[in-house]
Amino acid sequence: MAGPTMTDPYTVLGLARDATPEQIKAAYRKLAKKHHPDLNPGDTAAADRFREIAAAHDLLSDPEKRARFDRGEIDQDGQERPARGFYRDFAEGPGGATYTGGPDLSAEDLFAELFGRMGGAGGRAGVKARGADVSYTLRVDFLDAVNGGRRRLTLPDGRELEVAIPPGTHDRQTLRLKGQGQPGFGGGPAGDAYVEVHVQPHAVFTRKDSDIHVEVPVTLKEAVLGARIQVPTVSGPVMLTVPRGSNTGTTLRLRGKGVPGRAGGPAGGQPSGNQPGGDQYVRLKVMLPERPDPELIRFVEGWAGGDQDVRSELSGGGTRP
Repeated sequence: MAGPTMTDPYTVLGLARDATPEQIKAAYRKLAKKHHPDLNPGDTAAADRFREIAAAHDLLSDPEKRARFDRGEIDQDGQERPARGFYRDFAEGPGGATYTGGPDLSAEDLFAELFGRMGGAGGRAGVKARGADVSYTLRVDFLDAVNGGRRRLTLPDGRELEVAIPPGTHDRQTLRLKGQGQPGFGGGPAGDAYVEVHVQPHAVFTRKDSDIHVEVPVTLKEAVLGARIQVPTVSGPVMLTVPRGSNTGTTLRLRGKGVPGRAGGPAGGQPSGNQPGGDQYVRLKVMLPERPDPELIRFVEGWAGGDQDVRSELSGGGTRP
C-alpha cells in the first residue's frame, strides 16, 4: 500500500516554514537515525514514523516541490489534480483524423455538446477521444529500488494501481503504466499514467551509479590482527576478511554485491542495453573502546611505535605553528 496520508511536512520534521535547506537536512538525519527500521527491528511504530519522516524530507528537500507545496499547488503527499485538458487535444474524428472543429472544449463541455445541451446544438457522430495522461509520485524504500519489488499506489479517486519497481530503479526515475490514465470517450483509448519514483535514503547504504557504499566499524583488535566479520549488503549479510593492519579509511570491495544487473535499460529515458551489476565498497572505521581501557593505556604509554610522525604529509600547507 502507498501508506496513510502524511501530516504537514514541516510539523513532521519539527521545522519552521522558513527553515533553510541545511536545517531540513540536519532535522531529517537526526530523526532518521532514531526511527530507521534497521535500528528498530520489529517496531512497527518506528517504521511508520520513519516513512513519514522520509516523505517529509523528500518533499521539503526538493526546492521546486517545496515552493509548490507552500503555494498550495500540491498536497503534503506531492500529489496534484491532473491538469485539465481540452477536448481537441485528444479527440479524433472518423478514421482517426484529429478533431479540429470548434473552440477548446473541456470534458464537461464535450458531454454537453454530444448530448445536445449546448443551446440545441447536435452532437458530432463518430467522434472519439483519447483519455488524458496523469502523473503521480511514489515513495519507494531504498532496498526495493535496488532489488526490485511491487508497490500499490492509491489514486485520488480511491482506485489502486500495482506498480512493478524494476531492479536498479534510480531516484526520480519515471515509470509508464500504459492505459492507466483517464478513460477515453467514444471508444477512444485510455491515457497513460506516469509514476515518478522517489527513492528514500537508507540509514547505512549509499548508492553511486551501480555501486553500493557502506561504512563498517571495526575494533582496534580486529584492525591490528585482522578478523572475519559480518557486514550488511543489499542482498543480505555476508562474511568479510579484514586484513591485518587495516586502518580507518581502508576500503574493501565485495564483487557483485552492488545493484543487480539486468537486461534492457530502465524506464524514463535511460540508455538501453544490458546493465551490468555493481560492487559493494566497505570502508572501515577503527573504533577505540567507549571507555578508557587501563591495560591499553599502559601498553600505548610504553609503545615506541606510537611516536611515528603521522602528519608529515600536512607540512607545506601554508600554516605555521
